[in-house]
Amino acid sequence: MQLLKFIVKRLLNGSLVMVGVVFVIFLLFNVLPVNSARMTLGQRADVSSVKAIEKEFRLNLPWYHRLVLYFNDISPLSLNTLNDEDAPSYLNPDEVKYTKLFSLDSVSLVVKAPYLGKSFQTRRKVSEVLGEKIYPTFVLAITAMTMASFFGIIFGVFAAIKQYSFWDNAILVMSTFGISQPAYFSGIILAMVFGYYLSDWTHLNVRGSLTDMDYMGETITIWKNLWLPMIALGVRPIAIITQLTRSSMLDVMSQDYIRTAKAKGLSYYQVVFKHALRNAMNPVVTSISGWLAALLTGAFFIEKVFDYKGLGLQTIESLLSFDFPIVMGSVLFVAFVFVVMNIFTDILYSILDPRVTVK
Repeated sequence: MQLLKFIVKRLLNGSLVMVGVVFVIFLLFNVLPVNSARMTLGQRADVSSVKAIEKEFRLNLPWYHRLVLYFNDISPLSLNTLNDEDAPSYLNPDEVKYTKLFSLDSVSLVVKAPYLGKSFQTRRKVSEVLGEKIYPTFVLAITAMTMASFFGIIFGVFAAIKQYSFWDNAILVMSTFGISQPAYFSGIILAMVFGYYLSDWTHLNVRGSLTDMDYMGETITIWKNLWLPMIALGVRPIAIITQLTRSSMLDVMSQDYIRTAKAKGLSYYQVVFKHALRNAMNPVVTSISGWLAALLTGAFFIEKVFDYKGLGLQTIESLLSFDFPIVMGSVLFVAFVFVVMNIFTDILYSILDPRVTVK
């Protein structure tokens, strides 16, 4: 029962964070001195066309009115003015699938998926555009985190059991160097060395996306284009997980129950891997779950360096073309992932570590 209250409390806190994020993001992209309608049509567009675009995207309304409507669009429970295309809250059933709960006069309460609007440039739904780009970015983030977790834990354990040795010092120096390197800098170096100078041996490309179209028009996956972005994105997490694992292992190895296990005659490696490592993993696991969300934002820079067509590259290109609905939808999606992963981390930590008080 206490765990359930803890989960509900975290969900409510996460919901309040998302409300704040929506408010800030909307203001950032709606107080800019940019005429989005004219940027969409071009500087030579006539006045009537510009006004039509402004009406279509509600740009003719005051910003506070658009803010209320934007909250209404992204909320699963929404108020909808049915059969009235002139009403600002009108949701076209061809664009937004919803289920009506009940109606009061011309206003209905409906349930739907969050509606992020349409692209200024292509008129496609933002959710469709982002949906096509999420898969490559998630593959990149998950593989980078898997690689970082595997090597980070191995290096951290090895450094702990070889404390103050040459190998311990070497691992600490390398991890410190890895922490200090921005992801985009690592990406540029890797692309130049392994994608250009050594390409005859590595057969890797300087630039390339995870998916592409073959001559038959079918989507194919080019896995070799994943290697360099994955390594570049995983350098800092490897370094951080290495140091965290080493610190946690050294703390656990000094505990009384470890000395008791040694006194019982257990082998050194049984003590290390069966008892010490198991108890040292709590902070490491929670760090890994938190880093997965952080890698989504780090992927933005990596995707630009390698021309890796994912969520990050789409966001950057949309920002440069003033396609603000795409940018806002992308930022909100990343913020949502951060909130969900933080909630998951809190819950996981309370389950793994019984010393944590659940309130």
